[in-house]
Amino acid sequence: MGSSTKQPLPFNPSILVWARERCGMSQEEAASKVNVVASKVASWEAGESAPTARQARLLAKAYDRPFLEFFADSIPDLPRVTLAPDFRFYSGVRTRHEDSAMRAIQEWAEEQRLNALSLIEDLGEQPPVLSANLKFSISDNPDMASAIAREAMGFPVEDQIAIPKSRKHELPNILRDKIEQMGILVLKQSGLTKLHARGLCLYADPLPVIVFGGEAPSAQAFTLAHEFGHVLTTTSAISGGPSVDVDDDRTGRHIENWCNKFASSFLMPASVVAEYEPAPSSPQTSYSSSRLSELADAFGVSRHAMLIRLVALDYVVPEYYWQTMRPVFRAEEEDYSSFARSKYYGKRYVNSRGMLYTSLVMEAWGNGIISSHNAAEYMGIKNLSHLIDVKKDLEGVDA
Repeated sequence: MGSSTKQPLPFNPSILVWARERCGMSQEEAASKVNVVASKVASWEAGESAPTARQARLLAKAYDRPFLEFFADSIPDLPRVTLAPDFRFYSGVRTRHEDSAMRAIQEWAEEQRLNALSLIEDLGEQPPVLSANLKFSISDNPDMASAIAREAMGFPVEDQIAIPKSRKHELPNILRDKIEQMGILVLKQSGLTKLHARGLCLYADPLPVIVFGGEAPSAQAFTLAHEFGHVLTTTSAISGGPSVDVDDDRTGRHIENWCNKFASSFLMPASVVAEYEPAPSSPQTSYSSSRLSELADAFGVSRHAMLIRLVALDYVVPEYYWQTMRPVFRAEEEDYSSFARSKYYGKRYVNSRGMLYTSLVMEAWGNGIISSHNAAEYMGIKNLSHLIDVKKDLEGVDA
């Protein structure tokens, strides 16, 4: 009997290249996803050989593309989003990979917004609208704006202070729920942190979007408040971390300064700070590390954000922040990583999409408007058992 040679699958090499580059991966990174050497990926993309079906499926998962797309005759004609204004002021050189990764996060966020609006329409409801008196310009006083926003949110600072120390880590979740109740979609994407970004705001009317990353909870609180400031000023932005004001004429810096001041005033009102720490007669050249931690714990914010607030209120000289403490804070933030796992696997999807989005999906599914398969697709779930986890988890919250 003659031997037969198994024919390679007819993948389109140009689509393999396009899919990899679209998500910003190098050949080396793609190879690591499939457990092959980079030269093997190069061979596939050159059409000299072809991946197995299993390898191609792994690539499709890594590139976040449909497996069958690799067989298409031509590269899909997909629109590319224009990145939101980048206000990170990151001193490093941003690579093509980083820009592609940021664009992928923004595309994902915009897709979730369109999904939410579609579900709202299917449910016969109207999208939530942010109150007209909650729109400000950077010429407005951020202290005044934060006080108005606090009142509209129904979350007085006394409630924030009253959260027990053992539960202060829950402040970001509380803020997230309060912000979503005002008609803002709040998503979480841990990949932001690796891109030297703290948050992303995509302003749209209705249903603006905030995306925050995988920082420590105390840092997340400031990021959420900062991005909330971007929504209230109707500005889209990729944001960096908190910082003391610098003399800079760039429009982006003016906006970031305003949103930082808004977030600081929102989370740490001057009058309440003074109750804990009376203002000194003149700014101090240093500040007790233990006392800084005590104040930060009281407000549920990071030591970084707390010191910036003290500098802004003339408790401490800016030089102490820039020369002594900023390098310390940056090192701490770079080293932070969370290893916590959710009790239910499905909870991870809820953490990513938020309660506003998840509730829309579950309501549409429960009312028979969408199928379980559609619900899983909306949530980014491939295993339907995880969709049941989400349902059980929400029932536990509602109970």
